[in-house]
Amino acid sequence: MHAVPRTRILIVDDDRAQSRFLSAHLMRRSFDVSSASTGEEAVRMFRVFDPSLVLLDADARGMEGMETLERLKQIKPEVSVIMTASSGSPDVVFRASKLGADDFISKPIDLPALDQRMARLLDGQRLTNEVTQLRDQVRRQSDFSMLFGTSPKMEDVKNTIEQVADTNATVLIRGESGTGKEVVARMVFSHSLRHEKPFVKVNCAAIPHELLESELFGYEPGAFTGANRQKLGKFDLAHGGTIFLDEISEMHPALQAKLLHVLQDGEFSRLGGKRDIAVDVRVLAATNKQLERAVEEGMFREDLFYRLNVVSIHIPPLRERQEEIPVFLDFFLRKYSEYYGKQPPPFTDYAVSRMMEYTWPGNIRELENLVKRYVIVGNESQIIRELSTHKPVVSSAGAAAIPVWEPKGNGVSGKNHFAGASTELAEVATAAPAAEGVESLSLLEIGRQAAMRAEREAIERVLNQTRWNRRQAAKILKVSYKALLNKLKLIEEQNLIQKRTVGTK
Repeated sequence: MHAVPRTRILIVDDDRAQSRFLSAHLMRRSFDVSSASTGEEAVRMFRVFDPSLVLLDADARGMEGMETLERLKQIKPEVSVIMTASSGSPDVVFRASKLGADDFISKPIDLPALDQRMARLLDGQRLTNEVTQLRDQVRRQSDFSMLFGTSPKMEDVKNTIEQVADTNATVLIRGESGTGKEVVARMVFSHSLRHEKPFVKVNCAAIPHELLESELFGYEPGAFTGANRQKLGKFDLAHGGTIFLDEISEMHPALQAKLLHVLQDGEFSRLGGKRDIAVDVRVLAATNKQLERAVEEGMFREDLFYRLNVVSIHIPPLRERQEEIPVFLDFFLRKYSEYYGKQPPPFTDYAVSRMMEYTWPGNIRELENLVKRYVIVGNESQIIRELSTHKPVVSSAGAAAIPVWEPKGNGVSGKNHFAGASTELAEVATAAPAAEGVESLSLLEIGRQAAMRAEREAIERVLNQTRWNRRQAAKILKVSYKALLNKLKLIEEQNLIQKRTVGTK
């Protein structure tokens, strides 16, 4: 039978007989109990044990009880603390209450009274958590309606979610970084039959692979040095609900076999465990990489890929659903205006048009951060300038307008390898509207190309001055050596694109 996580209680009392007495009573009531005899020990254990409730003796040795109470409340303000003391003087009760104690009980402790007060505090915690979850659900529903409101492509995604949500099928959510993969995962969860059960998220890229196994599956006492007690993993915590494995492509191949075992048999074993544990968890996974390529390169198990890819949901990048940009702008502007307590004016039509022209390589996350900065600084022109500094996606039409980098001989010549670039750019800008099959270039595009041309000219001028000593040139240009090499590589790639474009005409 699967182990259900138990409520954790920490007892802080230097009277060992009293501590053992309370521990035995609480363990009979199925609580997970740890104890500390000093305030310093209590603080250390508190960080590791993470209890829901603390029984704290006001007369504990070392760090005195009131100071310990203050420290615990600083670490985790929502933890419930019942102070115990042999003296129930009004002064002690007042000080404890002022520092955040939730209740006070005098020694000797009456167990039925203790049980009643603990039940009241823990029920209050559960109610608070339920209210918080409901608020989060309302907020996520707002996110859902915002994400799926206007684009035909996202309407198709929404229809797929509705078809698969009430099944137990594993879902692989694919899309570039910042497109809203977690929002889609939460939408699948909220529309499923498991929506009242836990939703547990694990970012596989954020946890070192040496620790990810214990994070997912937990460990038993003695599994490794420092493992003094059992730890439940994320699959334990998600039992009956849903686990969302973000950045699944970053999972180490050695751990993929264990995940495959969970998907195939519904069982796993903790580190140091001697038996398999049955678990009922629906798995949702997300990636911004091509798992097929990872399979070909031997970095991702083929059998695990097919297990995860039962249903695949692809989220298109923002540049492919530009009609949503005004909706996102309005949503994030209202959201962060309320959050920061500011009232910046709405974006002008000019700003919106510039944003509609931008390619948004960071997708919705980039747009959200841009709106957040606008709310803080309140300067629209500064925000627009930020967009102009980013490199656009090069189209076939735009490639012909990119000046060509033609290093001559050994690249030491004093000749300008970008000669004629200014004239060429001007000719493209003026001739494009009349050119057959070429769309008019926007002012934004012309400005970007001019900036790119100026950068190329500056790079070559300094390289000629240093006789193509790239390290010395990087110092003069005040960029890193690696950044300069990347820029030179980019120029070469653009040169190749132009040659191919010209060759096909």
